[in-house]
Amino acid sequence: MTTFEAFVLTRDDSGEQRLDWTSVADSDLMDGDVTVEVSHSTLNYKDGLALTGASPVVRRWPMIPGIDFAGTVSSSSRDDISPGDAVVLNGWGAGETHLGGYAQRARVPGEWLVPLPEAFTAAQSMAIGTAGYTAALCVLALERLGVTPGAGPVLVTGATGGVGSVAVALLAAAGHEVLASTGKAGEAPYLKDLGAVVVLDRAELSEKGRPLGKERWAGAVDTVGSHTLANVLAGTCYGGTVAACGLAQGMDLPASVAPFILRGVTLAGVDSVMAPMPARREAWDRLARDLPPGMLDAITDTRPLTDAPALAGDILAGSMRGRVVFTVA
Repeated sequence: MTTFEAFVLTRDDSGEQRLDWTSVADSDLMDGDVTVEVSHSTLNYKDGLALTGASPVVRRWPMIPGIDFAGTVSSSSRDDISPGDAVVLNGWGAGETHLGGYAQRARVPGEWLVPLPEAFTAAQSMAIGTAGYTAALCVLALERLGVTPGAGPVLVTGATGGVGSVAVALLAAAGHEVLASTGKAGEAPYLKDLGAVVVLDRAELSEKGRPLGKERWAGAVDTVGSHTLANVLAGTCYGGTVAACGLAQGMDLPASVAPFILRGVTLAGVDSVMAPMPARREAWDRLARDLPPGMLDAITDTRPLTDAPALAGDILAGSMRGRVVFTVA
């Protein structure tokens, strides 16, 4: 019987969660028509929730966590995917309802896999990960709804995080004037290196504000939610769009209808987990076109996968900058 090493989450009868680095048999893998030898994974906010048990994102037990992975196909029963192909997976319930990427091996439906773009190595694709791919979906959503370079500044909240960092870089590469909001004043040089023109203190946006404020930005990528998203909407210019993809501050939205009915503001929800394949390919094409690999290296901390539990609390606390890439031994 073939085995491989993986992190496995289990839960006892009292609901207590446990995480172990252990051997798993191939026969324990779930249904799928493609098996991948995983070389790299990464740490997203949802991974932090799963590893710590801070939120019930895991809905199947036992579970191998990890919502992202990159690797090489070892076996496939599909005509469009062959052994030796380099592939990337983001979302689709991996690490939640389907065994995920914190393992040396994964078996998944082939329709979940995106070919690794030629512009990136496997490690760089995980420096992007769900966070960066989500950022690309947000940028594409803004542009489809009329937020183009020259329309006015674009705000990014939670700008030093994974989604925020990539969003700043993508927007700047496309010619937007980028405003970056962060609670880390010392990271202003980092954000300006990514392309931000102005760095705002997140305190300007994180408390209860007015239903409608001064028009300040034509669009925004919000990773934070709650009062921050409400204030972002209140400061959006007439006809502008806010792409919302996160809830670091909270799931609530203590806002009014004023931005929508007095300024025609659009709130565009962006989901990356179940996004259809055409949207995924468009997002990865955009990343390959506009995201400099050198920038990825500058925002990436490379660690062994076994470091994941020690870093989970950091991403939930918002104390991490950029992206973490895990090498899978």
